[in-house]
Amino acid sequence: MTAYPKKVRLVEVGPRDGLQNEKSTVSVDTKVALIDKLSAAGLQSIEAGAFVSPKWVPQMADTDKVYAAIQKKPGVSYPVLVPNAKGMEAAVAAGVKEIAVFAAASESFSQKNINCSIAESIERFRPVMDEAKKHGIKVRGYVSCVLGCPYEGDIKHEAVVKVAKALHSMGCYEISLGDTIGTGTPEKTRALLQAVKKEVPVTALAVHFHDTYGQALANILIALEEGVSVVDSAAGGLGGCPYAKGATGNVATEDVLYMLNGMGIDTGVSLDKVAEAGRFIADALNRPLVSKVGQVYRNKTG
Repeated sequence: MTAYPKKVRLVEVGPRDGLQNEKSTVSVDTKVALIDKLSAAGLQSIEAGAFVSPKWVPQMADTDKVYAAIQKKPGVSYPVLVPNAKGMEAAVAAGVKEIAVFAAASESFSQKNINCSIAESIERFRPVMDEAKKHGIKVRGYVSCVLGCPYEGDIKHEAVVKVAKALHSMGCYEISLGDTIGTGTPEKTRALLQAVKKEVPVTALAVHFHDTYGQALANILIALEEGVSVVDSAAGGLGGCPYAKGATGNVATEDVLYMLNGMGIDTGVSLDKVAEAGRFIADALNRPLVSKVGQVYRNKTG
């Protein structure tokens, strides 16, 4: 019988990764309300935004205002994405307690997305890591395109391992492996995790699946079998990759919760309240719910 983790920590990425590509402006009040609803649901890690160039990511331009306004619950982390030293300055000024940095496992994606090589992107993080250490700020690392790239196709395991190991060695307490375009399948997920676990402790790994081809829950199940106990998700299935046509965004937090609850795995998160948050943001964006569980809840409550 497979031994699954007894407890799983969900990292809610909807307010940042989910909203960053929205074309219509999402107000500060809406973002704050979403984050507060997610806090009330019992989530322990909720991405609050990103200190990035407003020219490239206009939806995150008000992160300082959002971070200042949210009701910060004791024991809950509200990380923000920081791409460079300038972003780190803004994070320190805002009083942020945790940040996230990101690198790609694909050279082509790195060049297209942040206009530099993988090696250069990692070098940019050194001053960020130094500042984080100085101010006692925790750092989480993201690796994108771990199971596929829109430009290169399949990505070699060695490339993912190299980036994950570099970020972990620099001081990232956790490395989130991202299937950015959602092309991963269960056995590919298993093979990748088995390769990465040889160089980075499984206790320092998380998984981040987009549900483009409907494989996210199956891939998460494999990750649990491999000992991973941290899963990224977005309420309402928010998000999507601009480089993958038809991408339906991150796996929905409601759908992951329903699966984990059915497996008897503890998360400390209320499914009812997450479903309410997912419905709230779907209504605010004037779009249908992507989450299967969210759709059931909506039909039940009207």
